Amino acid sequence: MQLRELLVALSATTALAALNEPCEGPDGIAACSAAGGSTIDNACPLDPADVKCCSKPSCDNGAQGNCRWVSDCAGDTVANQCPGPSAMMCCSSNEVGFGGYDPNPRLPPASSCQQVAIDGAATINGQFPGRTREFFCIRDCACTSSSSDHCCGRAIDFMIGDSGGAATLSGRDMAEWVMNNRAALNLKYVIWGQRIWSPTVDNVVPWTGWRVQEDRGDITQNHWDHVHVSFNG
Repeated sequence: MQLRELLVALSATTALAALNEPCEGPDGIAACSAAGGSTIDNACPLDPADVKCCSKPSCDNGAQGNCRWVSDCAGDTVANQCPGPSAMMCCSSNEVGFGGYDPNPRLPPASSCQQVAIDGAATINGQFPGRTREFFCIRDCACTSSSSDHCCGRAIDFMIGDSGGAATLSGRDMAEWVMNNRAALNLKYVIWGQRIWSPTVDNVVPWTGWRVQEDRGDITQNHWDHVHVSFNG
């Protein structure tokens, strides 16, 4: 996550302009120097120079205590030990990719979503049980040749962050799995962490090599709390 001046950038992925979002640091977990960490320059290449990462490998919550989003914590959490929003806490586990939600969230109904998207949601959820809090499909908008795939029921948002819009790192492996299984899913494109990948445009590469999208101003609009998957209908 990014804050200005001597504050912090938290987590192990790439910074993409908006503050309080993940960034890239060599120790993975980051914290501000005032909380016992050290500043990392050039870890947020798309941000202003006063946005920096700081490394804080551990915090006080057992032998594996580390700062991370609550959505990504497979253990218990302790507040007030980590910089940033309230959803960034000291976790007792270093396991990654943890959601901890109902492994069988309700799929979107056929009345609001095309069958290819419903089937895709079920397949992806089966690979990552407990990762998705809920699905979103259709929006109240007209389906036209230029409209969002949500308007046409061809897109699913896999909400993987805590309710309230907390960022999460647990979307990367899901998004890359979708890329790698594009043919079986009839994939049109996938978005996570302000990066987009499409089988008609892009080569198969890790998420860090995906095309960067513009900063839309918040965690949800920049797809840090959900994975967006659009299907060919």
